[in-house]
Amino acid sequence: MEDVQQLLSVFVLTAAASVLVGTIAIPVLTRLKFAQYVRDDGPARHFKKAGTPTMGGIIFLIPLVLITFFFVGYSTQVATAAVVTLGYGIIGFVDDFIKIALKRPLGLRARYKLVGQVILAFLLGLFTIFYLNNGTDIYIPFIDYNLDMGYLYFPFILLVLVGSTNAVNITDGLDGLAAGTTIFTAVGFAFVSLLLDKPDLAVFATSLAGGCLGFLVFNFHPAKVFMGDTGSLALGGGLASIAVLTGTELLLLIIGGIYVIETLSVIIQVISFRLTGRRVFLMSPLHHHFELKGWEEEHIVIYFWFASAVFSVLGVLALFYFI
Repeated sequence: MEDVQQLLSVFVLTAAASVLVGTIAIPVLTRLKFAQYVRDDGPARHFKKAGTPTMGGIIFLIPLVLITFFFVGYSTQVATAAVVTLGYGIIGFVDDFIKIALKRPLGLRARYKLVGQVILAFLLGLFTIFYLNNGTDIYIPFIDYNLDMGYLYFPFILLVLVGSTNAVNITDGLDGLAAGTTIFTAVGFAFVSLLLDKPDLAVFATSLAGGCLGFLVFNFHPAKVFMGDTGSLALGGGLASIAVLTGTELLLLIIGGIYVIETLSVIIQVISFRLTGRRVFLMSPLHHHFELKGWEEEHIVIYFWFASAVFSVLGVLALFYFI
């Protein structure tokens, strides 16, 4: 009960702090003209979003770090998760800055972005194995079995980190979509961390959720600010680092089911078009398909939030009933 009360305090304080930071940061981003660039190959209704301040990931990243460490003090595992999260956030920030300040719409070259993501993932793998002594086991959901990956653990970690960061980035296409789904995903991993007796990581996950809630005050439709790659890559890195540090990487596929579905929709679309010349969806990722079918943006986002909540509960139950 005491742990739950602490987590509620963390959630509320981080949300409130994010609202405060957002109130200060959004006018600054507006004055600096760090405005969203809207690609001409997206849904037509998105053109009106051009000029909205972006790089808003800083709104929840600053409170995330400060409040987490305020509650847990120094924790090696939390410090590791924070470094990975901020590392991916910095990659995203550089990408956003090149797009906006340097007026290069494609941003940071894909190969440089990938190299940065791979290096961070590799370092996380090294650190968890040789310093934290977490081993190379991964938890297999539903059958309560730990599989020793051996040397295959390193490419597996690369896949988890790079896949997660880019999946959240893909999901960040509608007002409030990535932030809202991440609230439920992060809360799910807070419960996972508690079940595995890692309360410090539970605080980090809860703070991540609270930061996203505070950000939603400004990001829900019609958005006053976008998180940009600064936020989406950081969120993906944060969630993946929690999964790695708790040894529940495969649970991320369940708890973060929305990210998986969004990414699969892109993969299916590309494969289908290249092999048959036909598209399965009106547009990918999946949220754009529903937009082009005439669904209101707010409705799509809320339905995806609900699905994310369901996936989160399923993932926690998959661990709870089999540990």
